[in-house]
Amino acid sequence: MAFYTYIVVSGQNGTLYVGSTDDLPRRIEEHRDRLHDGFTAKYGCTILVWYEVFESRDEAFRRERRIKEWRRSWKLMLIEAENPTWRDLFAELNLNA
Repeated sequence: MAFYTYIVVSGQNGTLYVGSTDDLPRRIEEHRDRLHDGFTAKYGCTILVWYEVFESRDEAFRRERRIKEWRRSWKLMLIEAENPTWRDLFAELNLNA
């Protein structure tokens, strides 16, 4: 089983949300469908722009907590280092599933 730390956004240079999960495609669909009231639903964070894969839930959670402490500029650099055009990575997840 894989675990993920991810960033979803409302748009390029928009609102950012960092999370972790054991089922990334399902979790992104939940964000897109606004199934849970909360930050991502309120601010429209539905575009998957970055993620990392881990072997344990604890590793993914620790990475999430670490990134949440970062300055916004560091998060933007993290996204742009791997996804400079801010493309939505969700479709690629479905292809690999």
